[in-house]
Amino acid sequence: MRLKDRLSAIARDERVRYALFLLGCALIVLAPIVSPLPGPGGIVLFAIGASLALRNSHWAKKRYVAFKKRHPKYGEWADWSLRRASAKRRAEIARDQATESD
Repeated sequence: MRLKDRLSAIARDERVRYALFLLGCALIVLAPIVSPLPGPGGIVLFAIGASLALRNSHWAKKRYVAFKKRHPKYGEWADWSLRRASAKRRAEIARDQATESD
């Protein structure tokens, strides 16, 4: 069994997903505390925490989708920063439609 397969099997465990979600929330809360320090530490912590929370919580995904519907401009930026596959698909579809209409 490859390492990637083992890690994905571990990540499917509900307790591990809950622990990763809590770690993500802790990193999001910690980000403003670390932000006064020199360097981009707060931004990095927030991005890692947000990606952990979104990956491991259905509730967080629902809040994220509601945020994107309410603020589409910021939602595109967040998708790009989190490198979400759905953002890449939407960008490709928009690019294809733009070339077809020209």
